[in-house]
Amino acid sequence: MQLSVEISKYPLVEVDFVTAIQNFIDRINQYDDIRVVTNVMSTQLFGDYDVVMNALTTELKTSFEKYGTTVFACKFIPGNLYEKYAD
Repeated sequence: MQLSVEISKYPLVEVDFVTAIQNFIDRINQYDDIRVVTNVMSTQLFGDYDVVMNALTTELKTSFEKYGTTVFACKFIPGNLYEKYAD
């Protein structure tokens, strides 16, 4: 099963929020089996459901451990909508 996720990160602690957000984006971009599209509002992930969810489990935990209180706003959509975003 394919999955599309739109995710936004909002660090709530006294840190350089740009660095905290960029760190998450850089880490999620290291997964070869996930297509990543980033813009100023959010990051979209496209790929196999299990691959995307496992990556999110790992990277959300890393973000919480490294940067403390953080809000992630996510939308999960079944199917791979990459072609729609790529236009």
